[in-house]
Amino acid sequence: MISCDDFLAQGCSQLGLELTSGQLALLCRYYGELDKWSKKMNLVARADREEILTSHFLDSLTLLSHLPENDCRLLDIGSGAGFPGLVLKAVSPQLQVTLMEPRGKRVAFLRHIIRTLALTGVTVIGERLEADAAMVARLGPFDLVTSRAFADMTVFLTLAAPYCRPGGLLICMKGRKVDDELAAWQQEPLSAHLTLVDRKSVTLPGKPQQRSLVIFQKNDPQIP
Repeated sequence: MISCDDFLAQGCSQLGLELTSGQLALLCRYYGELDKWSKKMNLVARADREEILTSHFLDSLTLLSHLPENDCRLLDIGSGAGFPGLVLKAVSPQLQVTLMEPRGKRVAFLRHIIRTLALTGVTVIGERLEADAAMVARLGPFDLVTSRAFADMTVFLTLAAPYCRPGGLLICMKGRKVDDELAAWQQEPLSAHLTLVDRKSVTLPGKPQQRSLVIFQKNDPQIP
């Protein structure tokens, strides 16, 4: 059987990414802990190693080329077992990452991975994101806000936009319903305060369905 390192390296190559041996080793250690914990609790859907590495780790890494080159504060909403925020942190030490995950068992797992991988500059918030001015003032602003499976596009952007600084980015990671969700979002009044700056289609190795990264820029500091 192909090793975890080689599988990830091959997958990254197909996505146009190149990780160091050290970065690959961190991700494989992360996977090993995920596999052990998943035997006790439902962190991700049951699947074989290659499926999990592709659907969770490689999928998270598709954001890598869209991160700002300079130091960046990233908010990952509904992190679950750390996708995409903790995967991105593992391979991008310069990132300042906040993981927002309200479910206690997943919070415990995230903190375990942070300790195990000796990561610094990453914070776990065991709360649910709210459209609350006090929470916005306490947590934000962020340069980049993303989520992989938090909600549909309209709900995500409406809740997330106040946490993003003017000029910052919000990235939606979407599957088959992306066109319907984008069309619905464009009918929302708040859409005038965000600019759709890019949309990328991504095919994960061995997956017939395309994934979409839909990238918005916040252009109005007065978004409520």
